[in-house]
Amino acid sequence: MYGIIDCDNCYVSCERVFRPDLNGKPVVVLSNNDGCVVARSNEAKRMGIKAGTPYYQLAELFPGQKIAVFSSNYELYGELTGRVVDIIRKEVPAYFRYSIDECFVYLDGMEHLDLKQWGETLHKKIRQYVGMPVSIGLAPNKTLAKTASYFAKKYQGYRHCCLIDSDEKRRKALKLFPIDEVWGIGRRYAAKLQSMGIHTAYDFAECHLEWVRLTFRNIVIERTWRELNGEDCVPNEQLANKKSICTSRSFNGMVADFPTLRTHVANYAARCAEKLRMQRTVASIVGVFAHTNPFREDLAQYYNFQEQRLLTPSSSTTTIVQAATDVLQKIFREGYQYKKAGVIVMGIGPNNAIQQDLFDINAEQFEKMRRLDAVVDRINRLHGTETIVLGSQQYTRKDGKGKADVFANAIKHDFRSKNPTTRWSDIIILK
Repeated sequence: MYGIIDCDNCYVSCERVFRPDLNGKPVVVLSNNDGCVVARSNEAKRMGIKAGTPYYQLAELFPGQKIAVFSSNYELYGELTGRVVDIIRKEVPAYFRYSIDECFVYLDGMEHLDLKQWGETLHKKIRQYVGMPVSIGLAPNKTLAKTASYFAKKYQGYRHCCLIDSDEKRRKALKLFPIDEVWGIGRRYAAKLQSMGIHTAYDFAECHLEWVRLTFRNIVIERTWRELNGEDCVPNEQLANKKSICTSRSFNGMVADFPTLRTHVANYAARCAEKLRMQRTVASIVGVFAHTNPFREDLAQYYNFQEQRLLTPSSSTTTIVQAATDVLQKIFREGYQYKKAGVIVMGIGPNNAIQQDLFDINAEQFEKMRRLDAVVDRINRLHGTETIVLGSQQYTRKDGKGKADVFANAIKHDFRSKNPTTRWSDIIILK
């Protein structure tokens, strides 16, 4: 038996943990640089606020409405969802974190329990200990568990936990489950199925396997069909670690000079390195892309992507930032207004069996860099992200007298909340 535990309206729920006055009120969280809506409370959804709505249009579309607006605060979201995972891992034989707000669990050896009651109790415990609402789906495989979590989230009668443990329940759930919500079926395939008259998960599950193979010729679609019919066939190792990691962002305005673009890329590369260490992996390829704004037809357009292979696979911030900077120097072109850049690390493998290159750094240097990263990660966890960064990660600007001034970042977050669980400067003061 499998389960998936999903934080409800994750970003909004994180903001409400320290702002209980916002419970029952419309709340939205914006994307990087306060661009558009990426998360909404149930109240905001009922108002008609759509995901992707530009922030500047909210006042125009909903005049006179009081909407609580927050900038993205991933430091806070990562900390609180990490606490949720800490509770989960103590309650199950095995688990793995699928995303920032979702965690799969394996329930082998727990069949003697009333799993429905167990799920409801776990929901209450997480709500009491962390303040986060979660929905829990339990089923014989991961796809059906995702289906069950959908019903646990949508219908209050399930009391935050839905269990699919019989063929009768499976059929009933699939008949009510839209095909475009099925895990493993993307937008393109969902549109194709709907054009064929297949509108629910049950319609798809009733198709013949040979028809699925001939129509889609896709192993993921076939596995999804099998799981909807009760088989357990999505490999666990396929979900454990990411095979590539990308960190990218649109800029707050345009960037034309190399130093500022390099600083953005250095920050993205450092974040990729941190993610590699979090999942105990290393990368062998570092790629960088940069492009102009395709919607500005009045400006010259440019896009480029290149990659560099590392002699020794690494998760070192210094190594990956240096490689990303080298690639950026190759693709940068003067005279363009850049709107977005990103770093992609690929060729990811475990960090416990690294074959060093004869012409690369020696074992002593490698171990020294590993210890340095460990210390920096620990300090940043204790005192807040980016407490310690590389010099190349710091943005500079000219003051009124023409002198360079160093400042932390160039991301617009005018509505960012505090981080009372990770920064001493933001700790809550009780009066």
